[in-house]
Amino acid sequence: MNSGEMKFLVIGVVLALGAASIPIVSDGYWLSIATTAMMYIALSTSWTLFSGPTHLIALSTGAFFGIGGYLVGSGMSDYDQSFWLMAIIAPVVATILAMLIGLATLRLSGVYFVIFTLGLAEMIRNLVSWVQNNFLGSRGLYVLTDFTEAHIYWMLLSVATIVFLAGWLINRSRLGFALRIIGNDEQVARHVGINTAWSKVILFMTTGFFAALVGAIVAPRYSYIEPNVVFSPQLSFLVVIMALLGGIHRLWGPLVGVIPFTLIWEAISISFPNSTTLFLGLSFLLIVYFIPNGFVGLFENLTGRMRK
Repeated sequence: MNSGEMKFLVIGVVLALGAASIPIVSDGYWLSIATTAMMYIALSTSWTLFSGPTHLIALSTGAFFGIGGYLVGSGMSDYDQSFWLMAIIAPVVATILAMLIGLATLRLSGVYFVIFTLGLAEMIRNLVSWVQNNFLGSRGLYVLTDFTEAHIYWMLLSVATIVFLAGWLINRSRLGFALRIIGNDEQVARHVGINTAWSKVILFMTTGFFAALVGAIVAPRYSYIEPNVVFSPQLSFLVVIMALLGGIHRLWGPLVGVIPFTLIWEAISISFPNSTTLFLGLSFLLIVYFIPNGFVGLFENLTGRMRK
């Protein structure tokens, strides 16, 4: 481990400890905002693990998040299972589904992959709604626990920390090296003997696992779950926009985008609740045209020019 990596880990530990103290010094509204931000930090960073090196825009986060939340709700409400058991089962189910989807579709590229992942999320949402309405006799599920907002926040912080550590380890591994080659030129990666399909599938499975785990942890926050709530296509777009805003070429890039966008999104949702979709569209266009490499890329460009 070189000095740069050691510095990165030390800064990460300090930030994690500082973040862990937020429920102690704050409660109510600001703790709720912090919990929402921590949810998106975990989701956006895990999304970046896959989309950052592969340059494939996946809009399937809402599907995996929904699987986590819905399975926790179904297990606790319909089958009287414990939260902890369902929180273990849900990510495993999502990981298996991500593997099957990845093996079938990760040969797609560009807009075809984007359209497929969006369609996948919508298909799962409608399928779960259809089963719920026609066979289970009720639309919603109750998720009643003793967890407070602080408990959920600390669990999300733990997941976000694990995601960062996983990303750091992957970047230093042969898999990370292979993914960087794939991102630069997939044809070259194939010619040098890299199994590009399986490399992408493994990262896609990792993203699915963490998205479902976050969905499972957040489920008690809803208390009452409906398929249209947990399988929200809006969540997939928010994750992508926040990650792009921060910058997906650095593991910590999404962190820079999530915090300001969460605050702005909260203000827009309260003041202009009927304009959130318009705001999402405008945000995406502005990011793509003006800061395609995010805040991190913009900062690196500016500092590079100053050094010259």
